Amino acid sequence: EVQLVESGGGLVQPGGSLRLSCAASGFTFSNYWMYWVRQAPGKGLEWVSGISTIGRTTYYADSVKGRFTISRDNDKKTVYLQMNSLNVEDTALYYCVRLPSAGGTWPPPNSWLMTRVGSWGQGTQVTVSS
Repeated sequence: EVQLVESGGGLVQPGGSLRLSCAASGFTFSNYWMYWVRQAPGKGLEWVSGISTIGRTTYYADSVKGRFTISRDNDKKTVYLQMNSLNVEDTALYYCVRLPSAGGTWPPPNSWLMTRVGSWGQGTQVTVSS
């Protein structure tokens, strides 16, 4: 059974930093691209970032480019999202996602968000507030 467990969220002031982690189990982690998705209060789901199987290729939404960094440790079966220069618009529930197939694309179809295609963690809350 695929399991994804996010951690690292919390309350941070504007301009601050957080590092999210997603621990994976139940599948061959190194075979799959991994993604971060977020949902801000009252808004839809948004693809935030994606990373290829060995971490050589990364992608970011325009809204976070230059501030967020995705990485992975295949030995630890963990994907990370380093978030710097946080602002109130980054307040959201952040999900770790593995799509059904091993191949990757960016961004994945938005229709996949509505039906939550793939495997999702329970999410970790990030709140940016002064």
